[in-house]
Amino acid sequence: MTLKELAAGIEAEVVTGEERLGEKITGVYVSDLLSDVMGHAREGEVWLTIQTHTNVVAVALLLNLAAVVFTAGAKPDALTVEKAKKEGTVLLTTHLSTFETAGRLYLKQNEKAT
Repeated sequence: MTLKELAAGIEAEVVTGEERLGEKITGVYVSDLLSDVMGHAREGEVWLTIQTHTNVVAVALLLNLAAVVFTAGAKPDALTVEKAKKEGTVLLTTHLSTFETAGRLYLKQNEKAT
């Protein structure tokens, strides 16, 4: 699945990184604990979280994640957006709950597999 397909499937707004929407993702990781993400997320995955501070960009860069999706209507502050633009990190936001976002992505991934 590409980031563009992912964004459409979860009704996401692109905050930064529109030029990278054609990239494929390798999976999805869901967590609000940065240490958990650093220990378990894998390169190329999309991270679902409600955390919106600048440290999410640092973690995304450290792990070479495909994107960060802020769920439940969470919006990054101006500093986070600025850092993401500078580093080329894709940030998306959706009004859907984390549960519904993950569920839609799970179903979408399984549609592709069959």
